[in-house]
Amino acid sequence: MTTPADPRSFLYQGALDPAAAQKLTADLLAKADDGELYLQYRKSEAFGFDDGQLKRASYDTDSGFGLRAVSGEATAFAHASEISAAAIARAGETMALIDPAKGAKASPPRHNNRHLYTDADPIDLVPFADKVNLCQAIDAAARARDPRVCQVSVGLLGSWQVVEIVRPDGFIATDVRPLTRLNVNITVEANGRRESGNFGIGGRALYGRLLEPETWNRAIDEALAQALVNLESVDAPAGVMPVLLGPGWPGVLLHEAVGHGLEGDFNRKGTSAFSGRIGERVAAPGVTVVDDGSLGERRGSLSIDDEGTPTQENVLIEDGILKGYIQDRLNARLMGVDPTGNGRRQGYEHAPMPRMTNTFMRAGNDDPAELLSRVKKGIYAKSFGGGQVDIVSGKFVFSCTEAYKIEDGKLGAPIKGATLIGDGPTVLTRVTGIGNDFSLDEGVGMCGKAGQSVPAGVGQPTLLVDGLTVGGTAAA
Repeated sequence: MTTPADPRSFLYQGALDPAAAQKLTADLLAKADDGELYLQYRKSEAFGFDDGQLKRASYDTDSGFGLRAVSGEATAFAHASEISAAAIARAGETMALIDPAKGAKASPPRHNNRHLYTDADPIDLVPFADKVNLCQAIDAAARARDPRVCQVSVGLLGSWQVVEIVRPDGFIATDVRPLTRLNVNITVEANGRRESGNFGIGGRALYGRLLEPETWNRAIDEALAQALVNLESVDAPAGVMPVLLGPGWPGVLLHEAVGHGLEGDFNRKGTSAFSGRIGERVAAPGVTVVDDGSLGERRGSLSIDDEGTPTQENVLIEDGILKGYIQDRLNARLMGVDPTGNGRRQGYEHAPMPRMTNTFMRAGNDDPAELLSRVKKGIYAKSFGGGQVDIVSGKFVFSCTEAYKIEDGKLGAPIKGATLIGDGPTVLTRVTGIGNDFSLDEGVGMCGKAGQSVPAGVGQPTLLVDGLTVGGTAAA
């Protein structure tokens, strides 16, 4: 299948043309302060290779629209899986229920011709058989690495989306979004004990890099190394102790424990631990937290957000001082600030809300080895799994998937069952060392909020946090 030269042809296929979309949007949202018609076409595929054979191969396409009118704090929203003038007109009946706007109309986003990723379709560019062969090759290579390997799971996922934002003021913006990901999970067994390791890599790019032996062999090596480390792990200590967080993916703790609390809707409503604290010290000196959706080909990046606003670098905390929040259009207008390019939605079935893109802490000047040497007794957390966070308080519980004891400034035995317990605002004030080894994650993150999931990126340098609660099964 060849992708048409104009991706917009997936949105406009006879039942709707661009001129009709513009006129309908202008007519149906005439009473509103703000709003848009959001058109979307998406295709996705997923391969699951387990037990030495292909267990799942799925392919899906869908399309639809979301029509939103905003008046003051009120929002009217309707959606349908049929892109047609008749369906949009029916959705307009919901828009008619909103109270007429009393203030000035919201200004449109600024236009932007920047493209942070290719508009090519990863799904159609690689034959089905090549993707299956990739999964098979990874499975065989992983099993050949070590006789203790007893289970290999390979996941390969790809998607391609075309979105268009049509506003009543005549503004139109289009974005074409690829997304790919490879995930390898390896289970090893020795002396009756089983442990697993996992590694994933991806981004807003074609499958090309994932098909290269250098990339997928690295994924095998990383997953196997983690599994073998966990095979030797001992029970985690429990208690309050210093915690050294590794670079890259451990930034997911920052994302959950701090990032959500910096989203505009929680702060407008006064329900975040950071509400009303602009200009105050909220973190230790040296702590700078950034959300930036404008990084090329990163998983959390977008050329424009789902309201048409170009993404940008947003410095949220600078040298420990709270500078601002991430905003969609609605919350920005009500708070009297500019949108930051963070209005995101899972799909056409959802209204946008303030969401993170790529959220990370910038590097400091400390040598990671020197940070390790400072810790007499604590743990080093290299990788995390799942966690739970309360947005209002920032309290979190995170499980470590790879962690080690630290004894007298040196890495000790690997540990299992370690959880980190604390609250985001307090953690930021207890950062006592910031490494010079900043890195972003490998491109596998998903962020959930209010029932919506979107791709997101995280990152950080090595961080030393003094006095985190570690939940474990052994005495500290």
